[in-house]
Amino acid sequence: MGFDKDIASSSSHVLQIPREDTPLLSDTQHLSSSSKTFANVFIAVVGAGVLGLPYSFKKTGWVMGTLMLLSVASLTYYCMMLLVYSRRKLESHYKFAKKISSFGDLGYAVCGSIGRCTVDAMIVLSQAGFCISYLIFIANTLAYIFNYSVTNQEPKILGLSPKKVYIWSCFPFQLGLNSIPTLTHLAPLSIFADVVDLGAMGVVMVEDVLIFLKNRPVLEAFGGFSVFFYGLGVSVYAFEGVGMVLPLEAEMKDKDKFGKILGLSMAFISSMYGSFGVLGYFAFGEETKDIITTNLGRGLLSTLVQIGLCINLFFTFPLMMNPVYEVMERRFCEGRYCFWLRWIVVLVVTLVALMVPNFADFLSLVGSSVCIVLGFVLPAMFHLIVFKKELRWHGLAFDAALVLMGAVLAVYGTYSSMLEIFGIKA
Repeated sequence: MGFDKDIASSSSHVLQIPREDTPLLSDTQHLSSSSKTFANVFIAVVGAGVLGLPYSFKKTGWVMGTLMLLSVASLTYYCMMLLVYSRRKLESHYKFAKKISSFGDLGYAVCGSIGRCTVDAMIVLSQAGFCISYLIFIANTLAYIFNYSVTNQEPKILGLSPKKVYIWSCFPFQLGLNSIPTLTHLAPLSIFADVVDLGAMGVVMVEDVLIFLKNRPVLEAFGGFSVFFYGLGVSVYAFEGVGMVLPLEAEMKDKDKFGKILGLSMAFISSMYGSFGVLGYFAFGEETKDIITTNLGRGLLSTLVQIGLCINLFFTFPLMMNPVYEVMERRFCEGRYCFWLRWIVVLVVTLVALMVPNFADFLSLVGSSVCIVLGFVLPAMFHLIVFKKELRWHGLAFDAALVLMGAVLAVYGTYSSMLEIFGIKA
């Protein structure tokens, strides 16, 4: 295995700089209680992906979408625990295993440099993908609020589409925010972001119930196999945060209860996600849009909710990019802060956001590709390698099947999502 006596010389400098998966509600002096761990899991998992669930349910049907969401939640929990079990196994058998503080460290422990590089690549792609979706959401939402017109279907601002103007308007401010060198100064923004998320979800769900009772649109329970991979990608995207599980478990006071607390957190988040997706689709039926908040109209309350979510994602952007900078600076700048590298990354993310038309379609692409690999394939593969001598045949078969199934779903799901983004009929 890669985590041997040579680790001190090969990666000790890596472990001294901020990790890519450091919890935002951490306290270096005290271990976390069960309630604090529950809150940390909630913050790590809940993100903007929930806003695309009603549109996903429109495509998949509400029964199929709900079953898929619950299945993904269960599988995500299982794979998170595989990471925990693998780390605990290495802790009990290898001298330097105490240094396994993140997903990347576990990859190095199990597969050496290839393992760390693979995890790093997936983290960079997934986190950057999240931020691209944030820019798409902000631009499309602001365009709807300030430039929507029934008579003018293609408004222009200075000869450019509103989406391009709003994305470029964010660019200089994001350069400044992403130049902040330490995550400590950004941590309070995470609390604000999740408070806004919860408030917005509550308002939207209440509005959904009222609209459903008034309109009663025609609903579809099952959307067919052709949209399975689309819904799978959005569901996987919604449960972001698998990379946080190891540092969260490491800082919990009573580690024997971590599995129970993680399970309760995932069950709560799953029920909240399912309710949000179902109510959103029930309220608007076939009129459900890729960003559910744009279905609420242009009243004062809905406008405040949408602007609040835009502010939330605007300030969450540098938080989500921090793991990308940690990896890039570790690999190209020997762990030193490098503002020009950060600016180049922000520019690349901005350019990609300009080319993607649909918020939910992009969620499906990110979820179907890197998130499946990061959330399912790698945890199962690492567990299989670490426990290959202890597992019985059915355990080996299940891990191997999970790796194979995840790889197939990632390839076909990526293909399916690309067809949706470019409007190509399969």
